[in-house]
Order: sequence, then structure tokens, then C-alpha cells
Amino acid sequence: MKISATIITYNEERNIARAIESLRCADEILVVDSGSSDRTVEIAEKLGARVIEHNWTGFSDQKNWAATQASHDWILSIDADEALSEMLEAEIWQLKKSDRHADAYTFPRLAQYLGRWILHSGWHPDRKVRLYDRRRAKWVGDYVHEGLDVTGSVAGLQGSLLHFTCQSLSEHLRTMDRYTTLAAEQLVAQNKRISMRQLFLKPWWEFNRTYFIKRGFLDGAEGLAIAWMGALYVFLKYAKARYMLPGRQ
Repeated sequence: MKISATIITYNEERNIARAIESLRCADEILVVDSGSSDRTVEIAEKLGARVIEHNWTGFSDQKNWAATQASHDWILSIDADEALSEMLEAEIWQLKKSDRHADAYTFPRLAQYLGRWILHSGWHPDRKVRLYDRRRAKWVGDYVHEGLDVTGSVAGLQGSLLHFTCQSLSEHLRTMDRYTTLAAEQLVAQNKRISMRQLFLKPWWEFNRTYFIKRGFLDGAEGLAIAWMGALYVFLKYAKARYMLPGRQ
């Protein structure tokens, strides 16, 4: 079982070293960069990754293209702000020694937000398919929240994929502005009607779901921030879509 690890990047000098250094179980590390203006490419090459430049075509397309450029059929896809935990790395080493495999594997993802590991708020275990046979799986999703569509069997590993999210609220707001625009464009492409009722109720529901139902209150002040920011994300997504639509309702 030979594994190619793939990472898509754009201006990730803060994160890329940690991601690459966690991939000791991979037989190849491939970084597909879409025009970074910082030291991302330099750092990746110094750490032994193979770097290919490829113009940005969207999250799913970029990850699918990266898989086609890999040397091996087994792909371990992580984002630049992620890293394998020691337990997950050990499980993958054991998997490589096995004679029988599923067609894809999920990992629980553990996020760090404002310096705190988040165990509630709907953020954990947040299982993701990230190790897969490229002959049996393909990334789908045109705008945001891309995911793998697997044709075949899927098994689960127990070690965590570590996700290093925002270090400050200002960073979170900047990221949110970009992603809510993409989410709004998806709503417009689907010709969704955006009502004033949705603008009012959906953010309110998101806060209550995150903070109370998903027990975000157990994550302290960071859990409260996640709930408020989640509500703001939903409001901005629908508000932007409403103003993008011709003849808004």
C-alpha cells in the first residue's frame, strides 16, 4: 500500500511545515499551489515535497486534479491547516502493513480554535473521509463544503486529524467573509428564494443549535464565540445571496 499525500495551498507559509512534517507515513508528498505570494512553495520544497503550480479551479476540482498528479493510487488528502496526530499516523503505518483494505477511510477531526481544543459545539468528532483509493472516490461540491463521493466500502480509523483553525476573531471574520460569499453564490446558482423570515430565523436557530443542543457552552468562552460566529455566518450567507439575486424578494 503506497500512499501519496496531497495538499492544496495558497499563501500557507504559517501552516505548511506542520502539515508536511506530520506526513511521515506517506510515500510521497505532493503540494498543488495556486499562485502563493509568500514562502509556501519555498518551505514545501525544502521539506521534500513535490510542488506543482496549478491555477485555482475550485476546492473539489483542485483536489481531484491533485489526485491525478499523484504517483500512487492511495491518496491521503489533508488541508494545509491540518496535521496527523501521532495516533492517526501510527494507525496508517499499521494499515500499510495489512493485506486487506476498505476503499476509503474516515478520521475524526479535532479542531483548535482561539488556542483551545473544541470537543463540543458540533465540531467534534466531525469525521471526514481523507484516505482513499482514487479509483473508487472523487471530490464533489462546486462552491464550499467539498466532500468525497466513494464508490465502495468505507471504514473508520480512531486517531484524530488535527485542524488548526482561527487564532483570532479578526482572522475568523476575514475567513468568514470569503466563505459566506462562496456559500451565497451557491444559493444563487441553485435559484434559492431568500425571505426576510429566513434572515431572522436561521441565524437564531444556528446559535441555539450550536450553543445549547450541541453543548457549545461546555467549550467555555470559545464555545460562545463559535455559536455567535456561526449565527453571523448564516446571516451573511443569506443576506449576500438576497442581494445577489435579481429582483430580490
